[in-house]
Amino acid sequence: QVQLVESGGGLVQPGGSLRLSCAASVSIIELYIMGWYRQAPGKQRELVAAITSGGSTTYADSVKGRFTISRDNAKNTVYLQMNNLKPEDTAIYSCNARSLTLLNYWGQGTQVTVSS
Repeated sequence: QVQLVESGGGLVQPGGSLRLSCAASVSIIELYIMGWYRQAPGKQRELVAAITSGGSTTYADSVKGRFTISRDNAKNTVYLQMNNLKPEDTAIYSCNARSLTLLNYWGQGTQVTVSS
């Protein structure tokens, strides 16, 4: 069983920045892909960014150029650096991991609110 713990959410003004962290209870080398999803009220959960064990990344079109996903294997942690935040970025952000054995894990989520 893999546990994922997110941190770093909060309230920020438009144009501001936040960095989310996702700490895994196992070596993230064992995880095929890790990513960040977000869900706003009344909307489906959407993929924001993901990174594979090989370092390949993908981003939602809405965050390209503003968000950066990275991983620190030594710390078993994945980060999401969010710059130039917009009100439409407001959502609960959840860390997700997929093992090579196709098991899927979720963190508890962290609230990001972008408002003036």
